[in-house]
Formats: sequence, structure tokens, C-alpha cells
Amino acid sequence: MISIIIPTCNEEKDVSRLIDCLLNSSVDKEIIVTDDASTDKTLLVLEKYENKIKVLANQPRHKSIAANRNEGAKSANIDSEFLVFMDATTFLKNPDDFFKKALSIFNNDKNLVAITGRLMVLKEFETFGDKVMHFLFNLIIMIKNNYLGMTEASGKFEMIRRAVFEKVNGFNEDLITREDADMFGRLAKIGKTRYMKELEIFYTGRRQHILGWPKLLFIWMLETFWVSVFGKARTKVWPVTR
Repeated sequence: MISIIIPTCNEEKDVSRLIDCLLNSSVDKEIIVTDDASTDKTLLVLEKYENKIKVLANQPRHKSIAANRNEGAKSANIDSEFLVFMDATTFLKNPDDFFKKALSIFNNDKNLVAITGRLMVLKEFETFGDKVMHFLFNLIIMIKNNYLGMTEASGKFEMIRRAVFEKVNGFNEDLITREDADMFGRLAKIGKTRYMKELEIFYTGRRQHILGWPKLLFIWMLETFWVSVFGKARTKVWPVTR
């Protein structure tokens, strides 16, 4: 069994897309949405999935998305062997095929502790800049995980063996950003992390479209430097464009 954990914060426009596609999958799973004090209609949208998903409504807001993810993990079914973390803006075109491939990858390598996949922006939202940047990002993530052992991952999709997730005490809740890469870095000290090209994760590209690629790249590079040198994020409050 797998537990799919989706943190939300004002996601009324996007969260249904992901939940609907996941509910169409026959894979043994549970869906956990941890809502972080949404002020829009997210909770009203989630009400239509009553008895189909688990919703954790949090007040006041968590200090980080990492804390929101950890709360979802703590409520996961005791029988879940894998934890899957996905952002509310993501989408899987064929969730049955996707998770069957993912489970097969884990079953074929007992030393594998976590995987991530190929990120792409949904066609209806994709820009030329998105195509270029994701070609580079996916290449970097593949090289760092599969060849250099340096690890890198996006919080849009991380699938982790639950026992190992608990062994490293979950996400670092003090990190406002880069908590996803930090997680893979700590997991790699226990086992292997891998980028799997055949696992395609689509998303809206909302953050880069709001902030613009130049500004977003600057923020990422600055935060990566800060976390690497000082062990903590420079940003105290991440904008709600995640």
C-alpha cells in the first residue's frame, strides 16, 4: 500500500485535477490532503471527496511546507510501505501505469530508498522557457542522483520507503525552501536515490509564471547557497505560489 500526501494552501483551482486522476487508479493507496489554513475555497472543494480521501485541516498555518508534509506522513495508514509526496499543482496522465512502474522499480532494487521523476509543465500552460529549463533541470537531477551520488529532487514528486523516511525523522521543518533536496541528501546516506525518466509528472508551472524564470532562478540559487553554507534557509516565509 502507498500513502499519497498532498499539502495544500489556497489550491481551489488545481487540487481537483490531481485528486480525480489519483482516484481513477486501482493501485492500493490512500490519499491524504493536509490543508495549511487555506483562505480560499480549497476545503469546500475537498468536501466533495468525503469518504474517498483523508483531509487534515490545520489552523494556524504551519511554519513550512515540510511541516505540512510531515503531518500527512504521521497520519498514514500503518500498512503503507511507501510515502508519496506530491504538490497540488501536479498531475499524472496514467496513474495506474505510473505507480505500477514505480513499485516495480523499488521491488527490483532493495537498496533503493527514494525516487523522483521527469518534471514537465502541462501543455496548456507550457511556455518555451519551461521547455528549456525543464530539459536542463531533469538532466541535472538525473546526473546528480544516478551518476554523481550528490542527490537532488523536487517536492512535486518524491516516493520514499516509509521505514527510511521515519529513520531520518522526515522533512526538516526548519527549512522554508530546499527541504525536498535536503530530504534526498539525508536519504542517500542510508541507501540509493534515483531519477527515473519513465515516471512523468506534469504540473501547472504556476510559480515560475507568477515570479518569472529569472527571479525564480535567482531565489533558488541563493537559497541553495544559504542552505549549503549555513544549514538553514535564508527565506523566512515562502510566497504562497508553491
